Amino acid sequence: MEQIDIAIIGGGVVGLAIASALSKKGRSICLLEKHPRMGLESSTHNSGVIHAGLYYPQNTLKTKLCIEGRELLYEFCKKYRIPHSRCGKLIICSDSSEIQTLELLATQGQSNGLEDLRLVDQVFCKKREPSIKATAAIWSPSTGIVEPEALVRTLTHLASQNGVTLLTETRVENGSTTPSGIELITQHEQIHARLVINAAGLYADEIAHILGGNLVTIYPVRGEYAELVPRKDLFINGLIYPLPEESGHGLGIHLTKTTWETVIVGPTAKYQTSKIDYEQNRLPLELFYDSARRLVPNLRLDDLKLGNTGIRATCRHPNEHFSDFIIDRDSSIPTLIHVAGIDSPGLTACLAIGKMVSRLVDETLN
Repeated sequence: MEQIDIAIIGGGVVGLAIASALSKKGRSICLLEKHPRMGLESSTHNSGVIHAGLYYPQNTLKTKLCIEGRELLYEFCKKYRIPHSRCGKLIICSDSSEIQTLELLATQGQSNGLEDLRLVDQVFCKKREPSIKATAAIWSPSTGIVEPEALVRTLTHLASQNGVTLLTETRVENGSTTPSGIELITQHEQIHARLVINAAGLYADEIAHILGGNLVTIYPVRGEYAELVPRKDLFINGLIYPLPEESGHGLGIHLTKTTWETVIVGPTAKYQTSKIDYEQNRLPLELFYDSARRLVPNLRLDDLKLGNTGIRATCRHPNEHFSDFIIDRDSSIPTLIHVAGIDSPGLTACLAIGKMVSRLVDETLN
């Protein structure tokens, strides 16, 4: 049986960021990923937006880790030459009836510590984004974009370089607690770890159950995208968002210019029972068109084609408006740490999550 200090379950961007942070402490670490490569689920099936931190309630983990993680991520991308851009974002309202809601959102962002947010007028919006229709907007210059695949590759390389054993195609099938840690059983081997970190994304609740721990239900929420077909008289220069959905389930269908110069439209947000269904019953292009045309009036239906899909892992019940990240020891197994419910802004926050988990590990093992 392999004996190690720390086992991390889940090779998404969060698990990799944790591995990278822990690898500097001189402990023996392995990361178990069931897929052939790292980051094949929600880590690389998203908008690639680096969020500023204005949407989330004050004094929550999402706000704290988003704001801290945003700057860490910009520095990390610059250091390792990961394609990214601090391009800024417009959150727009299309008529005067939405201005009060826009002002409330700006006030919330400022309460979260975002001193660079500005309420801007139609002239400002047209100068930055000639194709949009906006009565007013919030300008968020700290928002940006990153290439998620490149981020995953870099974190994978750094973890490996720093001595983390990366075990792909390795699924945790069973496990149990021992007096000195947790024993994990995979289809290949048995691993005994002094500490296990459950960063299994969509399957974090299932991993908790296998190990005898306690974790709330993880709900799969499918997000679908369309993509703009290039057109000479249609210009999208950055990030264009509507006001967020009142349900709290999403930020609304928005337009994102990627680091590779395409423009994606989405995502939608639909709760489903399956954690593997990415393609059945795809939404019609008309749905994306109706939403996006409120932002870009000269959009045509034939400007759109179906794009990617992703499934985010949230612990927010469909009837709830907000849920925070879960980053804590299991209530009954002190050698099990859950890092779960990491939906948006998880990509932005990943490096800050890594630092937080590293501190929690030190408290547990020292």
